Amino acid sequence: MAAREPAEIARVASATGAKKVHRTWDRVLVSAFLAGAYISFGALVAITVSSGLDAGTWGTLPTLFMGAAFTLGLVLVLIAGSDLATGNMMLVPLGAMNGKLGLGDVVRNLTLVLLGNLLGALFVAYFLAVSTGVIGDPDSTGNAGLTFARLAEIADGKTHHTAWETFLRGVGCNWLVCLAVWMSLAATSVSGKILAVFFPVMAFVAMGFDHVVANMFFLPAAVFAGVEGATWGDTVVNWLLAGAGNLVGAVVFVGTSYWYLFLRDEPQAAPRTGAEPAERA
Repeated sequence: MAAREPAEIARVASATGAKKVHRTWDRVLVSAFLAGAYISFGALVAITVSSGLDAGTWGTLPTLFMGAAFTLGLVLVLIAGSDLATGNMMLVPLGAMNGKLGLGDVVRNLTLVLLGNLLGALFVAYFLAVSTGVIGDPDSTGNAGLTFARLAEIADGKTHHTAWETFLRGVGCNWLVCLAVWMSLAATSVSGKILAVFFPVMAFVAMGFDHVVANMFFLPAAVFAGVEGATWGDTVVNWLLAGAGNLVGAVVFVGTSYWYLFLRDEPQAAPRTGAEPAERA
């Protein structure tokens, strides 16, 4: 199976980051909405397959099943095509490091993509998870009761860590997610991209790390479903801490590291201006 060399991956990643910025705001927003929905589909199926598995019998295996199912989300993002904030946290700053973008481009893109991801995640959480009854309520029985209990367990786990723990879980998460994106750029076939994504994403979920966009689904879904103790205050704090950790994991441990290894000594392109024709994504 053919694959790109590391230096070529770095150049492709830098160019991809530049292309993500040079589109109209409405296209970025729609693309980000889709990514938020896709990650939420992965989160919802992850809840479903790991529900009802007693820890006394299964130990920590439910988190492995959950991680394997959750990979659907990033596969949809990368193969169908959309803008995910956690991936853009690596790709877009890398384009700036390579001289293709300015700092303002990075801030505008990440802000717009986070907004779109949030809207997509909230849509799936409210309309397709809770309103459909796939996630039950406190009085549910059967499958809906099992998914409610599993969601409650996940939400409780994500909001009862210290600020430092949540931040570090965000760093570890996006280090792995961005490695999944990076390795997917090495692959030249759909099957290769799926294989590249599977193991890093499965690993971060199995270890309980925090992905800000996934948490845009898990925590609001818990609020919508009436999980005891689930609040918007705890939700926003989690987003801020996990998001900051995700940004550090992406920029420092993947983007900057591979820029230093493969792009630092290459001639830098001048940042594009608004008067230049935009590239197609």
